[in-house]
Amino acid sequence: MPKIELHTEIQAARKIVFDLSRSIDLHKVSTAHTQETAVAGKTSGFIGLNETVTWRAKHFGIYQKMTVRITAFESPDYFADEMVRGAFHEFKHEHYFKESGGITVMTDVFNYRSPLGFVGRWADILFLKEYMTDLLATRNRVIKEFAESGKWKTLFTV
Repeated sequence: MPKIELHTEIQAARKIVFDLSRSIDLHKVSTAHTQETAVAGKTSGFIGLNETVTWRAKHFGIYQKMTVRITAFESPDYFADEMVRGAFHEFKHEHYFKESGGITVMTDVFNYRSPLGFVGRWADILFLKEYMTDLLATRNRVIKEFAESGKWKTLFTV
């Protein structure tokens, strides 16, 4: 099972970074290049424990839908989302937040299993792990930009 782990340092309070990470609206901004939109479940605002969102996005030239559920939630330290339906055989995305001296370290741990057995494992090696890493890194850059610039205030009030 491939695992992606990213650490992003953000000069902002942990609660702000935590909430930006669970913002449906900011997720749409960070994935505009894939035309991602929320089409069912929680479609705007902040997603919380046991809530689902169904995303529709274009990856590799094909529109796909994926539903995820928030399966763990400990504000402002941790939450996890897991795929309920979608293109992967399974995935779990864990989000950790630690703050020290005005810097929040946001850690993403993304474990997934591709469909199609052997063919899926080859896809992981050839392109999928890199594609998913880039997708997560892009999302994290947008979270960092909103948190550090004060743009987060356009999404919510802490």
